[in-house]
Amino acid sequence: MSVDGTWNLSISTPIGKIKPVVELREQDGALTGVASGAGEDVPLTDISLDGDRLTWRQAITKPMRLNLAFDVTVDGDTLRGTSKAGRLPSSTVTGERRTAPEHQA
Repeated sequence: MSVDGTWNLSISTPIGKIKPVVELREQDGALTGVASGAGEDVPLTDISLDGDRLTWRQAITKPMRLNLAFDVTVDGDTLRGTSKAGRLPSSTVTGERRTAPEHQA
């Protein structure tokens, strides 16, 4: 299963919905990624794909300083799961892979 691409996420948090964008790429057999949102770009760490289960970690500073752990299930061009920040309750995560724009002939 490939998770390469740009993903539009929606995270339902106690302070409202957050809509980051995650870029995932496979390079030399390893997954790399960057999350963008709230005016910052942060690298993804500990990225793991096991079957359809994708997990990663990231540290953010906006809207507050948090270390996040994501655990999602990928189904084609959609994903669903949770994001956990320390002792805070889990937040629901959904996402869709952006499709490449169609070229007109």
